Amino acid sequence: MWRQPPRYNSSVTEAASHESTATSGPPRFTLRQRIVLRIIIAFGYGFIRLVSPTLRICVSCEEGAQATIGQRPLIISFWHACIIPATYLFRDVGVRVMSSYSYDGEYMGRIIGKFGFVAVKGSSSRHAVRALLGLRRALKEGWAVAFSLDGPRGPRYQVKPGPVALARASGVPLSTFHIAVERAWVLNTWDRLILPKPFSRVLVRFGKLIPVPQGATDADLERYQELLQDSLDRVREFSEANVETVGTPEFPYGA
Repeated sequence: MWRQPPRYNSSVTEAASHESTATSGPPRFTLRQRIVLRIIIAFGYGFIRLVSPTLRICVSCEEGAQATIGQRPLIISFWHACIIPATYLFRDVGVRVMSSYSYDGEYMGRIIGKFGFVAVKGSSSRHAVRALLGLRRALKEGWAVAFSLDGPRGPRYQVKPGPVALARASGVPLSTFHIAVERAWVLNTWDRLILPKPFSRVLVRFGKLIPVPQGATDADLERYQELLQDSLDRVREFSEANVETVGTPEFPYGA
């Protein structure tokens, strides 16, 4: 049975997020960029805070999936398109997230920081090793870490090797999920970012955990990367195919 996780004190998670940002140091932006940044952050935070409580959410799990949203330590993977509803779903449980140095990464990092996430700076193309070391340290401390696996620039719906390598190094299993929204504004961006419309039905589907042995060879990692890709494809197809049935006896409301 799915269980609601405890929510951590927001002041603690916000302080941790601030500490992470201060340590890495934000990139330099022009005055215009800083103004636009503040507008985007205010809009993004306000949108999530106002719309998300109206959503009619159902959580569905494959056999062997994580038991709660706040279960930890775990290495959680999802697609970048559903980062907005995921921010609300995983709020205030202290999830550590890899955040890129790009302009997009900066405003998303600051928005999710307001919901109790802690950004670890890096991406698949820049400072990846330092970011993975930071995430490994977070796992050792007992936190869950998350990857939007096709971010920050795509290719869309294509797995990158970071989570599998981290799972081998840490001994922590991989988890996957996808969030399908019945009615949403879909932005004309590379990831087709989803902005849920108020009172929409939402189906969250979690895939079964994937353990990666610490003795796995590089050849084995390719196979586990394929398993991760298959899991993300599977939960996406399931949630998108069934989201319109949320609220029925088969998929009752509840997160």
